[in-house]
Amino acid sequence: MEEFEESTSSRKTKTIYVSTVISIALVLLMTGLLGLILVHAKNLSNYVKENIVLNIIVNEGAKEVDITALQKQLDANTYVLKTQYVSKELAARNLTKDLGEDFVEFLGYNPLLSSIDVYLKADYANNATIQTFTSQLGRNSLVKEVIYQKSLIDMVNQNIKGIGLVILAFAGILLIIAVALINNTIRLAIYSQRFLIKSMQLVGATRNFIRKPFLAYGILHGLLAGLIAIILLLLTLYFA
Repeated sequence: MEEFEESTSSRKTKTIYVSTVISIALVLLMTGLLGLILVHAKNLSNYVKENIVLNIIVNEGAKEVDITALQKQLDANTYVLKTQYVSKELAARNLTKDLGEDFVEFLGYNPLLSSIDVYLKADYANNATIQTFTSQLGRNSLVKEVIYQKSLIDMVNQNIKGIGLVILAFAGILLIIAVALINNTIRLAIYSQRFLIKSMQLVGATRNFIRKPFLAYGILHGLLAGLIAIILLLLTLYFA
């Protein structure tokens, strides 16, 4: 009878271990996927930020050599990713293409001004930095005005920040669940072996001596679940 109970208890314990390892692996897999989503969200955020254009409108009558010097100065700025000079003729052609009709022919002259399109590095694509940058440009006699979409920049930064916080919160919850599962496994293992533990205590075994194998099993199951999660994550990336 005792052998039957021990066999049943052993099978139950193994079943608990297997189910817990699988559960932890799935939780860690979800955490890994959330981490990948966060990385891709960051890359997408950088792409969007680095494609926000600041149009630096150049004063009428500015010399090409001075405009070229200004562009080189902008290229050397730590905030700037790249620049592109747009002559008034090119601006007119682009606008004509967008409108579908030749407005220069209709007006009899080209009212547009030459400009330099500035693309900032992602880390500096926020309104506080842009305000400082445009203030510096405003002191340059070649610059008539700087045009950019302030509301778009605010929206991009707020949305990306919000998405990042939500993903981090979910990842934190999943990690807590994984720790709770490991802790629960250890508790169940201790409960299933309670009679053996009692016997060990009666013969003078210390708490640390009794605790060590259960902690070792918990660590082993955590590592095994982590390995399974990594393999599943790699397979997901490979077949995605």
